[in-house]
Amino acid sequence: MSSQPVADMTPIPPDEGTPVSVKIRERIAAARKRFNANDNIAEFIEPGELERLLDEVEVKMQGVLDSLVINTQDDHNTNNTARRVAKMYLNEVFKGRYVQAPSITEFPNAEHLNELMIVGPLTVRSACSHHFCPVMGKIWIGIMPNEHTNVIGLSKYARIVDWVMGRPQIQEEAVVQLADLIMEKTQPDGLAIVMEASHFCMSWRGVRDMDSKMINSVMRGVFLKDSALRREFLSLIPGRN
Repeated sequence: MSSQPVADMTPIPPDEGTPVSVKIRERIAAARKRFNANDNIAEFIEPGELERLLDEVEVKMQGVLDSLVINTQDDHNTNNTARRVAKMYLNEVFKGRYVQAPSITEFPNAEHLNELMIVGPLTVRSACSHHFCPVMGKIWIGIMPNEHTNVIGLSKYARIVDWVMGRPQIQEEAVVQLADLIMEKTQPDGLAIVMEASHFCMSWRGVRDMDSKMINSVMRGVFLKDSALRREFLSLIPGRN
């Protein structure tokens, strides 16, 4: 019996050829964590894997374009669309899923500030989980600090909003996620958030209503108990009276 060629007897690493998305999902499953559209999964992505994930998404996006019967080979407008779309999703519009939370420096409330502070409007750029259509709008954040509250810079609120909203989102859930994060970081006596956004899944498709917007709010702590404080916050939001 003739022996096999040496090349055929070379052991193949167990994960050779395994898509990087499968490896990431396996880590998440092992940790018993979820990976819904609006979850951050950065802790399960190893160095270099995001670029490989981009390559994988590009290949699959090319398959979508092929199934849409778009001639990307001869059409100069779409011959690199698969790569552009992959980069857009991973590095821009859904970046909040794949990168760690922004660095946020917290300072003690040295002056024992205890007056209402409002930040906004902060720009919302997101996408709905149902159709991946843009969700564009604004957010206002009200903080009622106490002597133990951590103070963070105004620009950091914008970075937090960008990180949370940079995922496929449902507006009602997005505002709750944002509220939970700010409460954890600052530990105030109260937190109020109002979000107003236009949903392209209503204006671009479906009923195609161009003027419809969604407005919702989250109230925590003293904003829930003190109706006068709640009214003060809402009255100070420009254009929301």
